[in-house]
Amino acid sequence: MSKNVLLLRSPSEDGDGLDKYEEAFRARGYRPVSVPVLETVHENLDKLAEVVKRGGATESEDTRARYAGVIVTSARACEAWRVVIQGLSEDIAHSSDGIAPFWSTIPFYVVGAATASTLTSIASSFPTSPYVPHDIRGGAESGTAEKLARFIITDLPESGSKQLLYLTGDKNRDTLPKILDEAGLKLESLQVYATQGSSRFEDDLSMALENSSQATEKWWIVHFAPSAAKTVSLTLNKYFEIPAAGKTQSISRRRASIAAIGPTTSTFLQDELHVDVAVVAEKPTPEALSKGISAWDQLEETNPVVGGL
Repeated sequence: MSKNVLLLRSPSEDGDGLDKYEEAFRARGYRPVSVPVLETVHENLDKLAEVVKRGGATESEDTRARYAGVIVTSARACEAWRVVIQGLSEDIAHSSDGIAPFWSTIPFYVVGAATASTLTSIASSFPTSPYVPHDIRGGAESGTAEKLARFIITDLPESGSKQLLYLTGDKNRDTLPKILDEAGLKLESLQVYATQGSSRFEDDLSMALENSSQATEKWWIVHFAPSAAKTVSLTLNKYFEIPAAGKTQSISRRRASIAAIGPTTSTFLQDELHVDVAVVAEKPTPEALSKGISAWDQLEETNPVVGGL
């Protein structure tokens, strides 16, 4: 049974200082280790600050025009909002002009429980700020862009604004915009971050492996995003025997099974990198991911042919 789990992500600490993904695996008897894959660079924060200060008003000449909602699909976009709020923390006087408080009435639509949790934590950090989002919708029930788009369509009232603010990164699929456009909704996209490969990934990975296990032990490798998977593919192949269609595994490197946080990442791994994916989490949550991997290991124990290890 593979007890080592490599989480290709930056660990995130809640108020208790614990990472939920690592804790979920420890609870099931695994030894998890998180290694950051990407570095995030915030962009257009000056433009985002202007949007935030408008308190939900659009750029329309009609001063009564407001966003129907804000779409946030990653924790990195949440952090951009946090950075802007921190910079505006000394400018609370804007809340007296009758504009800023409107953020509390505008829904923020998010993908996945982790993104919802990150956005929610902003209110705890800035309890008196008028720029904090309060109405957060979607979350775990909207774990993919397509699910979130369908949710937004059914959630928005038939009357009222049809314009939404969409906070993006530099790598975005057109799934969500296309579905919303077909439903007659308008998106105002604003790129607030860009991602690049971590300059320390191989060093961090090497150190994690040295501290965690012997070279012959089996591992689970968990991918969280297509862009990250592509960035680290060559490096992972240096340290692990990655399962691929038609490929016979050797014992010269650490053997690995592959898991993905969701269907989009799984499809990329299989179609673009030609990697065999053993487990896809039913939901993008720590519990669903750890449960799926544990179930696979239990099945592999009773029927070794299933695991292919």
